[in-house]
Amino acid sequence: MRHERFPTFVTPGPTRPERRAIWTALLPRRRRGAKRLAIGGAAALADLAVIVATGLAAHLLYHLPFAEGAVPLASTLQVALLLGLLVLVPNVARGEYSIEACLSGQPHLRRTATLWLVAWTLVLLVGFLTKTSGEFSRVVAVAYCLAGLPLLLGTRILTLRLVQRLVTARSDTARRVHLVGYEDDIRSFYATHDSAALGLRVIGASYLRAPPPGADEAARRRQFGEDLDLAVSVVRFLRPDDLFVLVPWSDGEDVERCVDAFLRVPAALHLRPGRVMDRFADLRLARVGRLTGINVGGAPLSLLDVALKRAFDLVLASTGLVLLSPLLMLIAILIRLDSPGPCLFRQKRHGFNQEAFSVFKFRSMRTEAGATFRQATRGDDRITRVGRFLRRSNLDELPQLLNVIRGDMSLVGPRPHALAHDRSFERRIALYARRHNVRPGITGWAQVNGLRGETLTDADMQRRVEHDLHYIDNWSLWFDIQIIAMTVFARSAFRNAY
Repeated sequence: MRHERFPTFVTPGPTRPERRAIWTALLPRRRRGAKRLAIGGAAALADLAVIVATGLAAHLLYHLPFAEGAVPLASTLQVALLLGLLVLVPNVARGEYSIEACLSGQPHLRRTATLWLVAWTLVLLVGFLTKTSGEFSRVVAVAYCLAGLPLLLGTRILTLRLVQRLVTARSDTARRVHLVGYEDDIRSFYATHDSAALGLRVIGASYLRAPPPGADEAARRRQFGEDLDLAVSVVRFLRPDDLFVLVPWSDGEDVERCVDAFLRVPAALHLRPGRVMDRFADLRLARVGRLTGINVGGAPLSLLDVALKRAFDLVLASTGLVLLSPLLMLIAILIRLDSPGPCLFRQKRHGFNQEAFSVFKFRSMRTEAGATFRQATRGDDRITRVGRFLRRSNLDELPQLLNVIRGDMSLVGPRPHALAHDRSFERRIALYARRHNVRPGITGWAQVNGLRGETLTDADMQRRVEHDLHYIDNWSLWFDIQIIAMTVFARSAFRNAY
C-alpha cells in the first residue's frame, strides 16, 4: 500500500499556467534564502559581540580604578576585533554558522576552544613582531583569554538552541526536500526519519515503479525512463532545495540513470545508500591516491595529536614518578609487611592494536600458585587489608606510570582488560575491539563516570565501551586534563572500587 503522508506525483508535467506559477514562487524562495542568511549572520555577530564585550569588560574592570597611565580603550578594541576576525573567518569558511551546522545538534565546542587558543597565539605573535605586546596589561590579557573561552562556548550553545527553536519543518527557513525512489525505500525513509525533528519540509515524493514479473530488460528500461522523465518534470515544477535519490547503491545502473537525469534540475542532489550512513555523524569524500571513497572512519588521532599526547604523557608520568617516589616506596613496604609475596603484580593485557604487554600494579591480593584468572568481586576474600585500601583509593594503579614511560600505555585512555575478558566480550559486544585503536590508559572516561569494577552483564560492559568510544571520537588535550582532574577529585571516580 502506498504511503500518503506526503504528496506523491503521477500526473503529467507542468502546464504553461503552472510554469508561470513557478516564477511566482521565486520570490518566497529568495525570501527564504535571505532569512537563512540573516540567521547565519546573527550567529556570527553573536560570537563577535561576546568576544568584543569580554575584552572591553576586562579592560574597564582593570583600568577604571587606575585611570592614569591606562592603555587607551581603542587599543583594546583593536585587539578584540582582531581576535573576532581570527575566530569568525575560519568558522565562516567551515560553514559553522549555517543552519545545517546548527541543526546537526553539535555545538563543536572542541573546535571552538582550539580556534580560540590558536587565535590568541596569533595575536600574541603579532604583538611580539610589532613590539606592542608590552603596552598591554598581562592581567587583562590573561583574564580576557580565560573568561572569553567559556563565554564564547556558552554563546555557541545558546545560539544552537535558539536556531533549533526557530527553524522547524513549518518555518520559512526549512529546506524543502523531494524524494525519489522505489516504494519500499520511500516507505522505509518515512518510517525511520522524522522530517520535523530534522528541520526539513518534505514537499513530495516521486515513486519509481518496480518492473512487472517476467518483464524483459528492454521493457524495464523503458518504464524506468518514463518514471524518471515524470519525476524530473515534477521536480522542475516544485523547485525543491534538495533532492534525495533513495535507490539502493546495489542497483548501480539505476543510480547512474537517476544521477544523469537529476543533474539537469536546479536542486542539490543527494544519494542515500541506506541506513548504514546514519551511523556516522561526520562523513566526507576522501581521495587516497587516485581513488575516491566515502570516509566513515580513520585513524583516531592524527600524527600531531599522537605526538602531543605522547609528550604530555612523558612529562607528567616522569614528574609523577619523581614526586611520588616516597609514597611508592611506603606502599611497597606496607604490602610486603601485610602478606607474603612480591609488591608488584604483572598481568598480560592487550594494548594498542591488540598487542599484548605486561601491565604493572601494586599487588592487592594474596598470591595463589597455579590459580586461574577470576575477576575481583565485592567482598572478595583474596583481597588483603592493604590491598583493599589501595583499590578503593586507586593507588594500586600508580606503577603503571612505568608503562606510560615505556610507551605501552597513556595516562588517559580505555582501561586495558585481562586477555580472557577481551576474547570473551569481543565476540558479544559490537565495536568492543575498537577500544584498542588508541593506547590504553591508567584512567579513562568510563572510570571517572563510575563504570569500573565487576562487569556482571553484557550491559555493564556495553556502557563502559560506549564511554571509551566517546573518548576516542572526542579526544583533545583538554579532555585528558579534565579526566585526570576528575580521577583525583570527582567522587564518581571512586565509585564501585573494591
